[in-house]
Amino acid sequence: MKKREYLLLSMTTLIEMASENGECLGWAARDPSGTLSPYRFSRRSVGPDDISISILYCGVCYADVAWTRNVMGHSNYPLVPGHEIVGVVKEVGSNVDRFKVGEHVGVGTYVNSCRQCEYCDSGIEVHCTKGSVYTFDGVDVDGTITKGGYSSYIVVHQRYCFRIPENYPPELAAPLLCAGITVYTPMVRHNMNQPGKSLGVIGLGGLGHLAVKFGKAFGLKVTVFSTSISKKDEALNLLGADCFVISSNEKEMKALENSLDFIINTASGGASFDLYLSLLKTMGVLVLVGFPSEVKFQPGSLNLGAKTIAGSITGGTKQTQEMLAFCASHKIYPEIEMVPISYCNEALERLVKKDVKYRFVIDIANTLT
Repeated sequence: MKKREYLLLSMTTLIEMASENGECLGWAARDPSGTLSPYRFSRRSVGPDDISISILYCGVCYADVAWTRNVMGHSNYPLVPGHEIVGVVKEVGSNVDRFKVGEHVGVGTYVNSCRQCEYCDSGIEVHCTKGSVYTFDGVDVDGTITKGGYSSYIVVHQRYCFRIPENYPPELAAPLLCAGITVYTPMVRHNMNQPGKSLGVIGLGGLGHLAVKFGKAFGLKVTVFSTSISKKDEALNLLGADCFVISSNEKEMKALENSLDFIINTASGGASFDLYLSLLKTMGVLVLVGFPSEVKFQPGSLNLGAKTIAGSITGGTKQTQEMLAFCASHKIYPEIEMVPISYCNEALERLVKKDVKYRFVIDIANTLT
């Protein structure tokens, strides 16, 4: 039996057993300690525009740490994290016309929006004026709190689901649905897809390693900035970066003044924005996708040279599907470490310690029991 057929059969059997009791199986945090443990709960029924997805894989994102540990102060418990979801369509509503039972699909960071504002109309629902509904710890259409992909199945409106290309490994697609789209969106928006241009990538983690891969696929000369020399070999030889610089090395940094067209900052630690702005050419762009505690720079660092600092989060539904197709056609694959659901607490702790190369993916289908 082929691997995908086995995964689908075993997962379907699990879902059917749970469905007999109206239950979904998952792992949840019960309090701000963030410790996850097995949890049974009910999903809403499949509506006319919904699809029910048997989850195969779920990527592990730092948001899972932040929400399970109540870093922002508004987490609702029990909390089931996970918003890099890939699975198989198990059931479709009567109005569903985009997906069929048995197809591989993905779900990212949000599962609903108003569908009426200018941003929803433009396919960038993540910026919905009424707020997009997060895949976990949001308010679902039935008033319940949404629960994420550390679970056996999920029910989502078809608009917020994505077709996984047939030739793309589903386990590798999971990290694209948050980490991938988070760097792809600003790179396309700010024209960082012009062959021959130069890109600097600050930070080489889950987001940064994908920024490097996208940059090379776009035909850019890519320089990685890191605080750790231990990442040099993989940056150059595994990920294909053209140059690696230790950001604390003043001589190396000064040698790059006025040399970069773009910089994408994936790090959340402190950084000298004046220093990085000095590396940009005239009219260069620095995009921030990480969340440092503060951003400080001198106005002259921005004004002299007509430089730009911009922020970005994830992306809209249209661009997410576009990104998946781009990754399939250009053979862009995240570097992952596959783990069982029982390892999720250790994975989150290792993520905090930056001890992962470069994204954890939970094997839901084979390990959630």
